Amino acid sequence: MDEVSLNSEPVYDDEAENFEIDGDCAMTEYVGEAGVLQGENPLPPAVGMEFETYEDVYYFYNCYAQQQGFGVRVSNTWYRKSKEKYRGKLSCSSAGFKKKTEANRPRPQTRTGCPAMIKFRLMENKRWRVIEVELEHNHLLTPTSGKFYKSHRNVGLGSKRPLQVDGPEEIQKIRLFRTVIIDTEYNGSANVDEGKVRNNVDQFNNQLRLKQGDAQSIHKFFTHQQLMNPNFFYVMDLNEKGCLRNVFWADARSRATYGYFGDVVVIDTSCLTSKHEVPLVILTGVNHHGHSVLLGCGLVAGGNVESYIWLFRAWLTYMVGRSPHAIITDQNKSLKIALAEVFPRASHFISMTSILKQLPHELGGVSECEAIMEAFTRLVYDPFRAVDFEAAWEDMMDRHGIRQYKWLQTLYEDRKHWVPVYIKETFLAGMFPMKESERVTSPFEGYLSKDTSLKDFLNSYDQALKEIDQREVMADMESRNPCGMLKSTFYLELQLSKLYTSNIFMKFQEEVVGMLSCFNPRQMSMDGSVISYLVTEHAEVEDNRRETRDFEVSYNTSDGEILCLCGLFSFKGYLCRHALCVLNQNGVEEIPPQYILSRWRKDIHRNYDFEYGYDGIDSNNPLHRYDNLYKCITKVVEEGRKSHDRYKYTLQALDDILSKIRLQDDQLV
Repeated sequence: MDEVSLNSEPVYDDEAENFEIDGDCAMTEYVGEAGVLQGENPLPPAVGMEFETYEDVYYFYNCYAQQQGFGVRVSNTWYRKSKEKYRGKLSCSSAGFKKKTEANRPRPQTRTGCPAMIKFRLMENKRWRVIEVELEHNHLLTPTSGKFYKSHRNVGLGSKRPLQVDGPEEIQKIRLFRTVIIDTEYNGSANVDEGKVRNNVDQFNNQLRLKQGDAQSIHKFFTHQQLMNPNFFYVMDLNEKGCLRNVFWADARSRATYGYFGDVVVIDTSCLTSKHEVPLVILTGVNHHGHSVLLGCGLVAGGNVESYIWLFRAWLTYMVGRSPHAIITDQNKSLKIALAEVFPRASHFISMTSILKQLPHELGGVSECEAIMEAFTRLVYDPFRAVDFEAAWEDMMDRHGIRQYKWLQTLYEDRKHWVPVYIKETFLAGMFPMKESERVTSPFEGYLSKDTSLKDFLNSYDQALKEIDQREVMADMESRNPCGMLKSTFYLELQLSKLYTSNIFMKFQEEVVGMLSCFNPRQMSMDGSVISYLVTEHAEVEDNRRETRDFEVSYNTSDGEILCLCGLFSFKGYLCRHALCVLNQNGVEEIPPQYILSRWRKDIHRNYDFEYGYDGIDSNNPLHRYDNLYKCITKVVEEGRKSHDRYKYTLQALDDILSKIRLQDDQLV
């Protein structure tokens, strides 16, 4: 054994004194050298968080402790015989009990045997990982008095990054640390050979290729965002030389939006594959109107596994460890490995748009390229059974003699991640195209092109988000009005017109109208309460031709469950024309409740003002005053925007408040 523990469980003061870290110790000096800023840690410690150094773990936990209102001391530090630290335990300063003494005037007992602590150890990847956490205390916490604990001397809340402050009134904040990442599926080891990955990363992929002025633009962008948005979050990753390698950022609205619409996420890496000036990775969701919404952004130095793992873990940290159900990405081996590592329970799908875009490039030397692309499109979208797809694939391979192309071989091996017939059991919220003409738009549509510089993108970032917000506000207002003219006499159409947003309801109306092209369902079989029907549709296909197709629909009369071979409900989130025909055939006038999704409803209030749960407001601290007032006024804005009358009343009320504040200042002069 080459591992030893230099101190046992911290029960008495004298046993742990050498390892207790306070304001006069080296660890606090390390923080002081780097500079300290005001801010707040948005997350409590959690199993799986990783840090670059032992000191980073201490600093993070100490910042969290100051925010919550308790002190920190080092209970245990384990060393190898080489004197290298490999394990540690940090506890609440009230842990254990003081050793009894025979002194005439013994100091009063201030410890309570508090169980709150974190344990962490050095992993094979040379990061320190939190392996055990206890957040509960057995005593009262006093957030406003945290500055009186020894461990909090010279330590402010937030990040240890230096920043120039022009004046005493200017509040600057930076959150978290450069490589704080969380693995919610902690299993003690990574599945990726990180040494092998690092050896394949060249000098350009190991740091962001910034042009002159880009670093200042990033600095200016983050400080501006945090001044305007107290809950803005970002984290940076530096390489071994201290150069910027990866960056992630998101605001509180993205986090709150993820709470409503985080079931399906598109990770857009097209800026990397298309060699854009800005190496941007965009995490996108879709809201109740079917509009793209931003869930986070990142800049990465090359599309390697290590960068993607870092980015995804940073994003997962901010989203409190909640993984999406489904993730859609471009076809990319590094992405596939990283997603399996960080989101092992999420279903991973490959964007059809990216495959169709890549196809001409991969088949560029084939004389029949155009004919192959047409055949490829048909075999993807036409079959509704796996056996039909595989037969069509084999026919295309033989007919055009393209079986030797490795890209197509890989594509076929991954068919269960992109071919509609294999993925129609998973809900995809309209983010996976069902037709060649469909695509998911970027939140930065119109603001980011191949030649857009990083400075220009950051300068236009606020305007892009403003347009996203305004688009949602306008759609909300439009949805409050009656959803136009009904196109049938079916009550189920009237039912959803009262529940769904206008944009989603209009898409559903296409299915209602499509019922007219379907023949009356024919019953094929019956097994208890489950009845199988065959619905024949005269479907319109390319070149304005009509084609007759049969769709099998299964309907359970006892619980209302209905499944169609086409899988539209999973892809789009509303019932297809074939299922509607079967419901109508059975005299069912209303859509069963399990097929009315809350994510499309217009009668649900969605609050994007995310609360972090920190109630300790120090009125003497200008940062706390700013944060608290900002949160309060955001709630006023959310309520005031809901109608024209509320808007006018809110403006008048704010004018009155401002006048009273200025009047008070005049009276104090």
